Amino acid sequence: MDILRYNDIEKLMSVPSCQPIMGAFLIFMLFVFPTFSQNPIVPNKGLNDPHVHIFRDTAYVYASHDRAADNKGFIMDDWWVWSSPDLVNWTKRSVLKPEDTYIGKKFQGCWATDVGEKDGKYYWYFSEQNRQAGVVVGDSPIGPWSDPLGKPLLSEDLTPTHEYDMAIFEDNGNHYIIFGVWDFYIAKLNYDMISLAEKPKKIIINNPRGPYNLNGENTKMPTDDKPFVHKYNNTYYLSWGCFYATSQNLYGPYDYRDTVIKADSFVEGHESPTWPNGFLQGRHGSFFEWYDQWYYAYCDISNTGNRYFRDTFISYVHYKDNGEIAPIRIDSVGVGQYKADAPKIEAEDYFRAEGLVKKEILNGFAVRTTANKSYLMFPNVQGLQNFSKIILKVRAPQGGRFSLEVRKDGLQGVLLGKSLLSLDVPMREFKEIAIRLAPMEEKEELFFLITKLGTNELEIESLSFSK
Repeated sequence: MDILRYNDIEKLMSVPSCQPIMGAFLIFMLFVFPTFSQNPIVPNKGLNDPHVHIFRDTAYVYASHDRAADNKGFIMDDWWVWSSPDLVNWTKRSVLKPEDTYIGKKFQGCWATDVGEKDGKYYWYFSEQNRQAGVVVGDSPIGPWSDPLGKPLLSEDLTPTHEYDMAIFEDNGNHYIIFGVWDFYIAKLNYDMISLAEKPKKIIINNPRGPYNLNGENTKMPTDDKPFVHKYNNTYYLSWGCFYATSQNLYGPYDYRDTVIKADSFVEGHESPTWPNGFLQGRHGSFFEWYDQWYYAYCDISNTGNRYFRDTFISYVHYKDNGEIAPIRIDSVGVGQYKADAPKIEAEDYFRAEGLVKKEILNGFAVRTTANKSYLMFPNVQGLQNFSKIILKVRAPQGGRFSLEVRKDGLQGVLLGKSLLSLDVPMREFKEIAIRLAPMEEKEELFFLITKLGTNELEIESLSFSK
């Protein structure tokens, strides 16, 4: 079931006969964790502006924190760290209070944040509202934290932009800090991670767009705040919310490309409510990679209905052959878990894979083998007790012979089913093959093992389950 959405509650509460009976119950239900939903990743806590990093094979989200569901403005008292072993189960691990930084007192402007790691130490950078930025350091991804400077790292008079909403990017062992609003600036950090190695340089973006500049004519607000940089296939991606540009040089110039969110990105129920300037606004977040899978973590308010009480969603990210990012899917299932009764599970939405690569196909993606032995892992597949077969949609453009196995709980785990696919002629169109499975529990961790019995490659477009 999906989380009971804020606008659903408003509709129910508008019925007079429901108000006396349902009022307290519905308010309680707004904060109940659903049985099957992982977007938002931490429901109804105000976790937002997420930057996700993988340290020690664990995901950590460094985030801002909206105080309460009835906020009438950006009231943010501290910064948070949450961690997860699987992107599904999250635990709050650390709280940074402004009193424990150079700010030295309670403060309601604890804006966006990010972290960098060097030589076993973790440097957590934070925004003093939209004015300045500081840094604390700890010996673990969750602290404890101390302020090594006792003053801002980025002072408010440093550049023509505002020194806040930073991102930390590591490239070839060097760390960089990117920050600002409308115009973004970048500077290399010294080896100590708490000082700048150079004067910040303005990043040039050709033909920029943003939530206030959809047609390219608003030169005063051409982009947004909250810049972020990641690298894929030797290309640098500079993003601000769901807008992004690319360059072959970290310092730019960058060419605007597109948005990762489109009108058809939304599964029904998540398209509204949204920000005053539409669904492209307010999508502060970050891109990250884990187990050869890419993700986008971002702000959303479709469950809260309040732009000042934001949640964090995570969606899968797939890159087209031309370097563009395919539009993401925004739903309540999220990542790292799967519904067996879904019409299909996209093969490229795996949690872990080896010996395979994603391949762009007509109207989507598939995965293609690149080794004699390869596998896909799908943890937290729920509702399997009702099914006895798995349907794989595959093709082999040059034909070939392949052994397919389905196991649970590991590559050497219990064998659930096996099939031999033998093709004397090329299979250029995707076709469905069925594998009968042994009885399963309600929730399983599934592994799909492919062994090539020749030299040709196999492609998998999707999988589904049948009774």
